[in-house]
Amino acid sequence: MKTTANLRAEPGRLDGDTPTMRLFSLLEVIAQKDQTFSLQNLVEETGLPKPTLHRMLQQLESEGMIQREGDGRHYSTGVRLRRLAETLLLNSTTHGARHVVLRQLVEEVGESCNITAFSGSEVMYLDRLESPAPLRFYLHPGSRVPAHCSATGKLFLAQMTPAQRRRLLAHAPLEKFTANTITELDALEREIEDVKRNGYALDNEEFLPGLQCVGVLVPSKGRHSNMGLAIQAPIMRFTREKALQYLPALKRAAEALASIERDDSSERAREEA
Repeated sequence: MKTTANLRAEPGRLDGDTPTMRLFSLLEVIAQKDQTFSLQNLVEETGLPKPTLHRMLQQLESEGMIQREGDGRHYSTGVRLRRLAETLLLNSTTHGARHVVLRQLVEEVGESCNITAFSGSEVMYLDRLESPAPLRFYLHPGSRVPAHCSATGKLFLAQMTPAQRRRLLAHAPLEKFTANTITELDALEREIEDVKRNGYALDNEEFLPGLQCVGVLVPSKGRHSNMGLAIQAPIMRFTREKALQYLPALKRAAEALASIERDDSSERAREEA
């Protein structure tokens, strides 16, 4: 059976025996891009005739799967395609296994924990379990937090180049939620340098007053991670020092989640072979 990688090595071809499947194959190419793209970019990448690709892009744009940028020549992923990706993450068959890891982490540290993914310029909660403690902040799966004031959001941003971050954040103003929210790009860049150096990130009452958070990325071999793991608690019992004490437990849980994702990928690869 042909793989996506094999097909991309053959210019002029997209996988699929029907027009619908060839459109889906083009979406696979588009989904891998971390910046806007033009018709000419796709012509050079696929080797397909410009009129053919232009017609395919028009179809995808009309269905909300991609959207045209302000200059009229470049495209990016559309709202409908992003919503599809988010729904798949929320309802993944690995959700149950991930939830077990999350529950074990909550039992170990005694605080609320969540699994997140990067969506646009926001962090989306894929799963969350609340602490049994009487004082806690309620956030549910599907909730969204701007990346610049989220611990795992800073980690996702740290995987980008400075140019990619500035391009993304230029269209997503750094809104101020608390006195601690970072609202200047230069200050955020300095924070991200610390995040890259440390391998973890903190949200020090930057989104909600009184809420402290520490997060790490779920390791993803050979590519950027799109899954984060974090512990959140009221700052009165979860100081920075205590948050850092929980890093070993947080990293063990992140490795367990990475193992689940690897096993799932291996199983899907066997099914497709």
